[in-house]
Amino acid sequence: MTDRGEEVAGDVRDVRDTDVVALAGVLRKAVRGEVGFDVTARALVTMDASNYRRVPLGVVAPRDADDVAAVLEVCRERGVPVVARGGGTSIAGQATGAGVVLDFTRHMTALVELDPGSRTAVVQPGLVLDRLQEAAAPHGLRFGPDPSTHSRCTLGGMIGNNSCGSHSVAWGTTADSVRELSVITARGRRLRLGQGWAGAPDGLRELAEGELARLRTGFPDLPRRISGYALDALLPEKGADVARSFCGSEGTLGILTEAVVRLVGNPRARALAVLAYADESAAAEAAAGLLPLGPLTVEGMAADLVPAGAGLPGGGAWLFVETGGETAAEARARAEEIVRAADVVDFLVVTDPAAQRSLWRIREDAAGTATRMPDGSEAWPGWEDCAVPPARLGGYLREFRALLAAHGLRGTPYGHFGDGCIHVRVDFDLLTEAGVGRFRRFSEELAGLVVAHGGSLSGEHGDGQARAELLPRMYGADMVGLFERAKAVWDPDDLLNPGMLVRPARLDENLRFSVLPRRPVDVAFAYPSDGGDFRAAVRRCVGVAKCRTTTVSGPAVMCPSFRATGEEEHSTRGRARLLHEMLAGDLVTDGWQSREVLGALDLCLSCKGCRSDCPAGVDMATYKAEFLHHHYAGRRRPAAHYSMGRLPEWLRWASRAHLAPLLNTLAATRPLAGLGKHLAGTAPERDIPRLAPQTFTTWWRKRTPATPGASPTEGAPTSTPGNLVVLWPDTFTEHLSPSVGQAAVRVLEAAGLRVALPPTLLPRKGAVGDGRTRSAAALLTARRARVCCGLTYVSTGQLERARTVLRRTLDLMEPVLRAGVPVVVLEPSCAAALRTDLPELLPEDPRAARLSAAVLTFAETLERHAPHWTPPAVDRPVAGQTHCHQHAVLGDGPDRRLRAAAGLTGELSGGCCGLAGDFGFEKGHFDVSRACAEEQLLPSVRQAPDNTVILADGFSCRTQLDQLADVRGRHLAEVLAEALDRADGSR
Repeated sequence: MTDRGEEVAGDVRDVRDTDVVALAGVLRKAVRGEVGFDVTARALVTMDASNYRRVPLGVVAPRDADDVAAVLEVCRERGVPVVARGGGTSIAGQATGAGVVLDFTRHMTALVELDPGSRTAVVQPGLVLDRLQEAAAPHGLRFGPDPSTHSRCTLGGMIGNNSCGSHSVAWGTTADSVRELSVITARGRRLRLGQGWAGAPDGLRELAEGELARLRTGFPDLPRRISGYALDALLPEKGADVARSFCGSEGTLGILTEAVVRLVGNPRARALAVLAYADESAAAEAAAGLLPLGPLTVEGMAADLVPAGAGLPGGGAWLFVETGGETAAEARARAEEIVRAADVVDFLVVTDPAAQRSLWRIREDAAGTATRMPDGSEAWPGWEDCAVPPARLGGYLREFRALLAAHGLRGTPYGHFGDGCIHVRVDFDLLTEAGVGRFRRFSEELAGLVVAHGGSLSGEHGDGQARAELLPRMYGADMVGLFERAKAVWDPDDLLNPGMLVRPARLDENLRFSVLPRRPVDVAFAYPSDGGDFRAAVRRCVGVAKCRTTTVSGPAVMCPSFRATGEEEHSTRGRARLLHEMLAGDLVTDGWQSREVLGALDLCLSCKGCRSDCPAGVDMATYKAEFLHHHYAGRRRPAAHYSMGRLPEWLRWASRAHLAPLLNTLAATRPLAGLGKHLAGTAPERDIPRLAPQTFTTWWRKRTPATPGASPTEGAPTSTPGNLVVLWPDTFTEHLSPSVGQAAVRVLEAAGLRVALPPTLLPRKGAVGDGRTRSAAALLTARRARVCCGLTYVSTGQLERARTVLRRTLDLMEPVLRAGVPVVVLEPSCAAALRTDLPELLPEDPRAARLSAAVLTFAETLERHAPHWTPPAVDRPVAGQTHCHQHAVLGDGPDRRLRAAAGLTGELSGGCCGLAGDFGFEKGHFDVSRACAEEQLLPSVRQAPDNTVILADGFSCRTQLDQLADVRGRHLAEVLAEALDRADGSR
């Protein structure tokens, strides 16, 4: 692959003349860390979480400060800009650049030292905030600032942006928590910044002391003033704090290599008061009055950002006010004091830590939730975090709303009401020239409104490209000129992040949307939430990077492959970035045939965790299936696509030929099994699952004699099916785990339901999909067929075949759909495919939506159609894992309630088992598959007491447990059926 430079329209530095091959070669000799000038490495960092895009020449992951110094020396000699990047969650564009990007998240991630006595920690810039918090917690300490991206943002990025977070009313900004900084300047000087002019570069003191009057009068007095350089920190009365003045400089003054940060005492107990108000203006006006009571947080958000059933008190907007204390009673008393002082329409005080975390997730996910308006239209950052004095917030919000309306725009404010800092995503049209023009006009007028209220253009995320152009409106030309002089002192060659803060690029240049195709691309899925537009689906990823969280708790799933490899290209965001560049076409140039995109998607487990866990609703499993569909169109596919992608066909053939005993014998013969796995493209480390000696439907026919050609609705009025349910014989239940189907029949009938199977006769004539042929001749000539959800075809991108299979299924199921009979699907992945993939692949067929709506899980069926049935008492603890598709698509509320009713206690783990259908069986995936299982599933099972029930509703999950832990997992239906049999036997 050829390394090459890229011209980025409107960028401040032209790098087209750079000899990129030579640059890459010199860097590889000069540093010990990785040097990536390939397409994938560059594509992954073209964007951060902003509206902007720049294509870099290359990426370097330095191992230490010496590597940083070497990169700066090489780039200085060639006039190549350098941009420091942490988690890439910046919202103003400051983590993108056209030169060399320094990625600190690969190696410089250490917590060098933590001293509880002095309440300090020494950290490297790539350390994720949550890792510092975890290390400090056992000592009763924490780092004060905590942005909503705390699970993936880095300390270096926080220092570069002077990040804040929800606890800033108590503990201030990152600058308030910094003691010393180790920095390397663009010209290679290593400085140790601190108070009393410590580490100041030559000329900085003279510059500041010559402008004392301006520094004392030229900065607005408010807690969230992030815009511009913090030159007022150099005032003698403020300790001439060079480290503090460096905070918020967005990588434009020097490259941070180490920091000494202050820690604060962490309250032993906390309470959360959720205060309800009529609207966000009322909440904003109340926020400032609560500050004298010493809360830890005063966060606000409105109803538009709150999901249904979130459990908040009734109102149109809420303040989340957290209090602390030595005991839970003390924390609660402080929360109740705040409630008494607040004029609310309703309130809720929560002391349970788990319940508090659940409520805080609503607030933290707002950064992604806000990317869609209530009607599904897109909304974007750009004016994410203006801040005004807290006492003026209510009035500012009303005028802000009026300004939005005047421009025909919409947005829902939320954020740090106690600090006067508002986050909002606005439905800017950034795709057309007229829309971009309106974006500029609105930005200019809003800057004037913020300044009129004594505010700061940025109250948390920095100026970057989004606001730097407008800094003269806030500070005036003379102060901005002083910023330029300060930049020249630190970086006279303007190599560090040029175009940010001073001499900025225009706020409407380098927009990431401008490179996308003007017309929608032809796709197979309907993308109903994106208007059928694959471009809009890919745009969903705004870069907040929740998928880069390295540890998950509770039921969360996303993104198991990233947690297994730690590589950005294996995160949902990384894959979305590569798809964006594929559509753009100037970096990834071969479209659907891209090997780079294929490589990134190869380790996507199609777990669908991102569909629910990504705040922006990215569905990478669908995007992967779409890509594979186009990539292999008219081409030979990998062997695994034929062997496992068409598994239902092979298993039906084996069943009809009565080959199960022979195939099981061959699979148990090592040389033959090895040859078979090689030919099938499956992992040699895997055992081939055994076929059941008798299929589920064979058992069913022997148990209940069936009339040839009978429909499950015969004998029952089609308008009132009563207690009839149709049990879906999925491929896994049918051929590999018939005991699950047998157990489900046992339980469903015990609950008073009548069970039938889907029809199996398909007319030979008539258009596929019409479902109208009913003549006697047609029935006599009908052929037998089986329903199928199409899952294996979808997951391997065989979408035309999937459509054919699904149309045949709809033909078979038409009598069931006419009768309105619920369809019970035992395998979660199959149920998810019918719920989501079916209507999105066949949107023109109304039967697809009807079948999707008819699908119920085992637990849902019992809850809805046998509500008065009492399950047998099992009274044992459980362990295992909620199926990833169940978590992402189906929900597990009914399962939780059914388990509780049966006396099955404890929680199932989150994450993904790692087998994920065909993924863990495919050659080359075994190590990642095992790593995913070792994250949560296997530890939870190994630590379980001897009498624990191991639950695993998915065949993949049960197979993974069997092959990696020698543990038998069981479907919930099997556990309940066994308990019913015990109860019957004891009578």
